[in-house]
Amino acid sequence: MLFLVAIVLLLVLPGPWNVIGFTISLVLASGEVFFWQRTVRGRKAAVGAQTMIGAEAEVLTACRPEGQVRLGGEIWDARCSLGADPGDSVRVIGRKGLTLIVERKQ
Repeated sequence: MLFLVAIVLLLVLPGPWNVIGFTISLVLASGEVFFWQRTVRGRKAAVGAQTMIGAEAEVLTACRPEGQVRLGGEIWDARCSLGADPGDSVRVIGRKGLTLIVERKQ
């Protein structure tokens, strides 16, 4: 975004101010890139099935012991050893294949 501002300043401003504005915008853009690169360098990507562990889901069909839950807009098969009724909130505690292992929220 700041690169576009730099180009606009170069074309719009008169006299030496266009070069000064262009240079300042490029320095700020470089600083922004450096800042964000340092900010996200050590983070690991939060992807994969392990990110579902601990998430809260809503029971769609009775889990006695197997049923279905909605998690993040997706419908998953689920297994709940204590059982859960439709509309209950459950927490994902594990996964086996494409079946989530859930327990009722206390």
